[in-house]
Amino acid sequence: MGTSGVGRRTAGNAGAGSRVRAIAMIAIFDVAAPLAAYSLLHSAGLSTVTALLLSGVFPALGVTITAIRSRRLDAVGALVLAGIVVGTILGLAFHSARLLLVEGSVPTAIFGVACLASLRARRPLMFSFALELTGPDTRKGREMTEFWKFEEFRHIFRIITAVWGVGFLVEAALRVVIVYNTSTGTALAISKVSPYLAAALLSGWTIAYSAHLKRKGERTGAVTGEKPGPRSTDPASPEVTEA
Repeated sequence: MGTSGVGRRTAGNAGAGSRVRAIAMIAIFDVAAPLAAYSLLHSAGLSTVTALLLSGVFPALGVTITAIRSRRLDAVGALVLAGIVVGTILGLAFHSARLLLVEGSVPTAIFGVACLASLRARRPLMFSFALELTGPDTRKGREMTEFWKFEEFRHIFRIITAVWGVGFLVEAALRVVIVYNTSTGTALAISKVSPYLAAALLSGWTIAYSAHLKRKGERTGAVTGEKPGPRSTDPASPEVTEA
């Protein structure tokens, strides 16, 4: 194996390690720690609102650690912090546990609205995410930029962005319904898991949609004898999924 092969394998291992760390951070700081903290604090006699407020420290800590390690606060981290701040203010002002729980819907609702609003922009949000994750200066990033001149390629990313926007708005609405129709403990558990479940479902749909387009492009190329172009190009589904 040559030096370039070793370099690619090392980069791949580093990417896999980065994803494992990201998943571990989510599992610990966004799901396990808040649920455990709320259960312990509430069992110790603290009020529901106080226990929820204190358990919200862990997601904020997770965002802070990630920002320090990457030396920047990304858009997702900023939305999470904004949701925590809004929920904390509402919870303290009205002493309402349900308002505190609703804060989790703020980031996903904002993201959903941003996706739909970006459909009228020059480039939809999911394309921008995919290009940023791929790297504008990489070979695939340059290909994505080049393919953007084709209307069909632009149409693909508009559909992906619209589906993700609607999907997260539905998730945010369902979470509000759950918060106001279940117990605090149940609502907290569901609210911690539901956004990741929604992201997983949307990622699966994106991969399936991309694979369908690729097969369709290959069939079209086989019939017409044309070389596969942007029609058979996988619209960066791994990058969208990672986003």
